Amino acid sequence: MREKRISIKGIIEEFKNDWMIIMLIIGSLAAGAAIYPHLPEQIPSHWNVHGQVDQYSSRLWGALGLPLLSAGIYIMMVLLPSIDPRRENYKRFKGAYRSIKSVLVIFFVGLWVMVMVSSLGYSIPVDRFVIVGIGLLFMVVGNFMGQLRNNYFVGIKTPWTLASEEVWRKTHRLSSRVWVACGGLIALTGLILGGEKGVLFIGASIAAAVIIPVVYSYIIFRRRDAA
Repeated sequence: MREKRISIKGIIEEFKNDWMIIMLIIGSLAAGAAIYPHLPEQIPSHWNVHGQVDQYSSRLWGALGLPLLSAGIYIMMVLLPSIDPRRENYKRFKGAYRSIKSVLVIFFVGLWVMVMVSSLGYSIPVDRFVIVGIGLLFMVVGNFMGQLRNNYFVGIKTPWTLASEEVWRKTHRLSSRVWVACGGLIALTGLILGGEKGVLFIGASIAAAVIIPVVYSYIIFRRRDAA
């Protein structure tokens, strides 16, 4: 029972510390409600590699969907540490976790802003902005990757990283460099080539950011067992 009270107290404290992010979420919801009457019946929800809209959503979902998604992601990231069996480790990377949590909310709110601007009739290269945003997201998250400690919810979670603190630490140090490099390449591709010409390069960069750390964690785990 005592552990439960401590968790609730920690969650309340987290909300207090994140007041700026909470205000951003509330502000986007309020702005969405305010501009709702001025939006068209159909809102662009997806752009193809040529920068053309190929999917639409309802006006209500367009106005409030992404702000609600950012709110859901934020609440999930606040609650998950309290149910993680390795919850004590979050204290060791509290600053990095808060930064990752904040940048995810900022990313989705920024995406919502672009959708709203486009829906109101302004011509902007949404596809390029999204690609650059994804690249910057990889770079920022990668910058904090090396500070993460063993847990079940955030980071490179393979059987080998979860089984060994040493494998976790080495994998995330490498992942930090890989994610920053791949994120930079994605952002540059978005700026220079755009989605149409750079789609294969962008896909390869994202695949490398995922596959390299997984393979590396397996290799160093096997080396550790063989030693």
